[in-house]
Amino acid sequence: MDALANKAAIVTGAGSGIGRASACAMARSGAHVMVSDIDEWSAMETVQIIRDAGGIAQACCGDVTQAEFAERLVAATIAAFGALDIAHNNAGVEAAMAPVGDALEADFDRVIAVNLKGVWLCMRAQIRQMSVRGKGAIVNTASVGGLVGVPGNAAYSAAKHGVVGLSKSAAVEYATAGIRINALCPGLTRSGMTDRLFAARPELKQQIMPPMQRLADPAEIAATVVFLLSDVASYMTGQAIAVDGAATAI
Repeated sequence: MDALANKAAIVTGAGSGIGRASACAMARSGAHVMVSDIDEWSAMETVQIIRDAGGIAQACCGDVTQAEFAERLVAATIAAFGALDIAHNNAGVEAAMAPVGDALEADFDRVIAVNLKGVWLCMRAQIRQMSVRGKGAIVNTASVGGLVGVPGNAAYSAAKHGVVGLSKSAAVEYATAGIRINALCPGLTRSGMTDRLFAARPELKQQIMPPMQRLADPAEIAATVVFLLSDVASYMTGQAIAVDGAATAI
């Protein structure tokens, strides 16, 4: 329960789904959590959930695709908690399902901006601060779509492959600086995103169901985040960790 005791944390995309579960799990493990989301109402709801459970949390909301916000988020965390120790860069959006030949440029630009550039901007700001202190741990949310192709969703897959490459490259760059960086690759997880996908394409539910024949609970993904950010994982860096019900094992 104290795996992250007194660590100052950032979680982006923490207003719902995996991000909310991660923020709550980190708080239960002792972290002081800066909850971030583009939706202020959802972020404050997460903060209240944490506080009601006896945890410590504040909110700083904005758009992760903006460099100014990424820097402001780090500054707000330091102002609130006195440091920045750990971060989970989780904010992301889905793309409209379409084969490459029919996909819209606007959809591609949006998915790359949020899912890849947003991770880069936030991680860049976090690394700058962590480098001063000579320690830190970062988890970036990729996807099983960052490990394999996703027919009908190439923009999303491209962005998540980019997150894996970005995380591996940064992990090598900062391996001797005391900063660990890993990519988390969740499989199908219960969330608003998957609800919208299956509402639009009901036939996909069975077609892409993993061997475990169920979706992950966000709490199962969050448990891996806590592990990767904790000192228990002190020798793990530069890895793309699939938590996917064996989806990538076949």
